[in-house]
Amino acid sequence: MRPYVITAALVGAETTREQTPYLPISAEEIGEEAARCREAGAAMVHIHVREPDGRPSQDSELFRAAVREIRKRSDILVQTSTGGAVGMDVDERCGPLRLTGADRPDMATLTTGSVNFGDEVFSNPRPLVREIARRLRALGIRPEIECFDAGMVEEAEALAREGLVDLPAHYDFVLGVPGALGASERALDFLMASLPSGSTFTVAGVGRHQLPMAALAASKGGHGRVGLEDNIYLSKGVLAKGSWELVAEAARRARAAGRDIASPAEARKLLRLS
Repeated sequence: MRPYVITAALVGAETTREQTPYLPISAEEIGEEAARCREAGAAMVHIHVREPDGRPSQDSELFRAAVREIRKRSDILVQTSTGGAVGMDVDERCGPLRLTGADRPDMATLTTGSVNFGDEVFSNPRPLVREIARRLRALGIRPEIECFDAGMVEEAEALAREGLVDLPAHYDFVLGVPGALGASERALDFLMASLPSGSTFTVAGVGRHQLPMAALAASKGGHGRVGLEDNIYLSKGVLAKGSWELVAEAARRARAAGRDIASPAEARKLLRLS
């Protein structure tokens, strides 16, 4: 099988310091955590940024500072979120896409539909999705198609027909969000069967599903996303001391499934990044 790409989701928009003291918030903390994740086996980090008081932000300068701190410490790939936080408009969500030159992200997410997100709604109407896709395409940044529900796979094909997304693509199946598609082997098999030929996929299980779904993805030829954005526990009741501990455990399980762990250079080739 191809090497297994581990993405470390370090920050997110929902996790708080009250839930875990290990959440990185400052650019320096994000850079240090990314380096620890690289050492543990991650090939890419998925990042959000925060204001100094912990509020979620998509500010370009906060992203710039975080990207520089990450790249100062390791060769790990950098993927930025265009999802931001619930309630942000398209210009705010596209803050990290204003980075250019050495600060430019290697990849960015593109969520292709709206979904219940706990008691809130993560709103991604078609005009907004198209606009983010247009901006990514104009910048030459490859999207990771972020799917919280099954119809989002087909929506990416609609974007491809409009010339906004290239197929085959790389997908991230975010499974287990309350109100969205559950984290199960049946759901993953259905999503895999729906993928355009030649596409690749990562699985991001939420909460207690994170490590089991990362291992399941490894056994099926996919890749895994782990980290404090989606889950703060290494085992029941035991806080992970950082995303790096979750990366290390995902790597251990992937090796047990017969997968080698991808380096950033191997991940760049597998995910067709420029």
